[in-house]
Amino acid sequence: MSWIKEYVRTIPDYPHEGIMFRDVTTIFENTDAYPRMIHEFANFCQGKSIDKVAGIEARGFILGGAIAHELGIGFIPVRKQGKLPRNTYKEEYTLEYGQDALEIHTDAIREGENILMVDDLIATGGTAMAALNLIQKGGGRVANACFIIDLPELGGSKMLTQNGCSVFTLSSYEGL
Repeated sequence: MSWIKEYVRTIPDYPHEGIMFRDVTTIFENTDAYPRMIHEFANFCQGKSIDKVAGIEARGFILGGAIAHELGIGFIPVRKQGKLPRNTYKEEYTLEYGQDALEIHTDAIREGENILMVDDLIATGGTAMAALNLIQKGGGRVANACFIIDLPELGGSKMLTQNGCSVFTLSSYEGL
């Protein structure tokens, strides 16, 4: 069992009956766990020639900004549609309950930059694949992604791996 699991709060039947919600805000609140987690992610990145970190809204901002700071590189916010003030690339994706879209600024990435993609959890991979596609639209390459939690039964990590992206997670949970 990964050390991080002792800091993850599981909330049954949230947001819907039958779902076991994995609350990572309990990690962010902990003065020992949060820095240790960021340090582990940064250690994973050593020697990988990462130019920038892209954090997926919203928990990916909390992780990505701290990882970028520790690595001494820039941060790219991957935002929900309509939240960024300049010209953007947009990528629509399907959710279990409809459509959504993510955006990044068109000038956030230089052609050929290696981008680390970060979020709290990888489940079906829809959001992560949308972010990966956005980064590629901007001229970047996503060779690595970091998540606190993987739900492997839902196939998101496998999907990213099949698209050339190495996935690093601190823990995994079976089931929903």
